[in-house]
Amino acid sequence: MDLSTFRPKRILLCQLRQIGDVLLATPAVEILANAYPQAEIHFFTESKCAPMLHNNPHIAKVWGVDKKKLKTLWDEIKYYREVTSTSFDLVVDFQQLPRCRWVVGFSGASVRLASEVRWYNRILYTHSTRPEHGYAAHFKAQTLAPLGLRWNGERPRLYLTEDEHTLAHKLFVELGIENAPVVSMDISHRREPRRWPAAYYARLVEGLAEQHPDIRFFLPYGPGEEKDVEELYALCSVKDRLAIPTRVIGLRKLAACIDRCLMHIGNCSAPRHMAVAVNTPTFTILGATSKGWTFPSPDNADCQLNLPCQPCNKNSCPRDHECLVKLTPELVLPQVLEHMRRFAPLPSQGSCKAMNT
Repeated sequence: MDLSTFRPKRILLCQLRQIGDVLLATPAVEILANAYPQAEIHFFTESKCAPMLHNNPHIAKVWGVDKKKLKTLWDEIKYYREVTSTSFDLVVDFQQLPRCRWVVGFSGASVRLASEVRWYNRILYTHSTRPEHGYAAHFKAQTLAPLGLRWNGERPRLYLTEDEHTLAHKLFVELGIENAPVVSMDISHRREPRRWPAAYYARLVEGLAEQHPDIRFFLPYGPGEEKDVEELYALCSVKDRLAIPTRVIGLRKLAACIDRCLMHIGNCSAPRHMAVAVNTPTFTILGATSKGWTFPSPDNADCQLNLPCQPCNKNSCPRDHECLVKLTPELVLPQVLEHMRRFAPLPSQGSCKAMNT
C-alpha cells in the first residue's frame, strides 16, 4: 500500500498504561491531527489513565478500559468489538499488550502500525519500525515513521479547563499558599530503585527554605503514598513551609496545581510529565531510570550519579540502591538552586508563576 497517498478518516491510538506514558503519547496525537486534519482520532487506554486525555481538542473519543468490569473473556470480546465497530482506517499500537492486540485484530484497519514487532505478532500489523532511543515521546512518535511523519519537538499536552484551575486555586487557599511562591514536590514512587529517600527530600526542603524564606512546598500524594509524605513531615524541621493536602486529589486537579507552581521537583513518575505538559519547569532526581524521560529543553533538568550501572531500568537492586543513597541532598541542592535561579525565579528575582495565574 502506498502510504504517501493514504488519508485516514478514523484513527485509533492504543496505549493502555501507565499514566505518564499515556501523556507521553499526546505528541503523536498532535502530529496525526496536524497531518490529517479531516480525521477523527480515538484513543484506547485504561480508565485510570483517561483523565490525561480529557478535553484534548484533537481527540474525538477516549475508550477507557475498566478491567474490573470485564470479568470474563466474553465481556472483553464484546467491549473490543464495540471499540472497533467505529471502522478505523489507521490503528497505532504503542504497547502491543494483549488487550491492544485484541483491538488491533478486530479493527480490520487497512494500516496497523507498531514498533519492534515480535515474530508472533507480525500478522497483526501492516508496518513496523525500529525506533532510535531518545526522549520517550519521540520514541513513541517514531511509530508513525511509515506515514512519513516525524516528531519536531512537540511536548506532551494537558488541556485544563477553567473549572479545574478554579479548583486548584481553592485548594491553595485552603492550604494558605495562594499568594506564596510554591514548588510542587513528588516524593513517591512504587518502585524503590526510582524513589529518592524521604529523609533526603526533607533535607532538600530545609536547604531550599534557608535560601528562600518565602517559598512553600506543595506535597501531593497518590493512593497508598501517604506514608512517604508523613515520613518527610516527621523529619523536616521547617514544617510550616509544607503544604500537604488532607486527601488524595484527582489527576487533573493535581495538574492544575502543578500549573500554579514555580517549579516541580521529584522522582521519575507521572507528575513530572504533567509539569512538562503545563509548562512548569522540572527537576528530576534519577536512580534506575534513564534520561530518556526528560523533555529536551533547558527548563527541564535531572541529576544522577552516573554510576557504571546506571541506568539499569530495573525494579530491584543488588547494590542497596547505591545510585540513590550516595546522591545526597548536599549534592542535589546546588543544582536545584541554580535551576531555580535560571528558570523559576522567585518574586524578588522575577515573575512568580503561582501569583500571576
